[in-house]
Amino acid sequence: IMNAFGLILIGLILLCTTTTSSLQCNHLPLQQRKVIENSLRLLDKMGKNFPQQCLREKMSFRFPEQILKPRHKETVKMAIEEIFQHIFYIFSKNLTLAAWDGTALEQFQNGLYQQVEQLEACVIKKKTHYFRSKEVNRLKLKKYFQKIDCFLKDKQHNLCSWEISRAEMRRCLQLIDKVIRRL
Repeated sequence: IMNAFGLILIGLILLCTTTTSSLQCNHLPLQQRKVIENSLRLLDKMGKNFPQQCLREKMSFRFPEQILKPRHKETVKMAIEEIFQHIFYIFSKNLTLAAWDGTALEQFQNGLYQQVEQLEACVIKKKTHYFRSKEVNRLKLKKYFQKIDCFLKDKQHNLCSWEISRAEMRRCLQLIDKVIRRL
């Protein structure tokens, strides 16, 4: 009798967690918009206005916008997850010369990390299809973020390179925000 009761209890817990996670996935676009709004606010809070001395070092990284325009919502979600992963990676190393507000930076990193976790949980089932059919998009994204990473390395992660990268990430997040509003 106790085993049957235990199994029913486990079944109910599993049902509740599955329902909760699917509800979270249904509200993902709204949640992402909030995360992006918060991330943009934190990016602003992290540093001051763009330093004048960095203007002549400006660089065009050319974000591959076409990857956010596919027909399938799942493909867009996968691309967004990957973008968040790349941004998190860039903003979690060699930040000593950035001279940013540490608390805002930490909150920015935490928000990105949580969003990656949430997206992974929601789109994990469809990942294999995405990876097979959208390898070209993945490579374009990787190339884009490698340009930023190389730029930071070439400039030895100096203040201007971080400020230019921060401005680029702001632009990137604003593009994602536009896409999410249309989903």
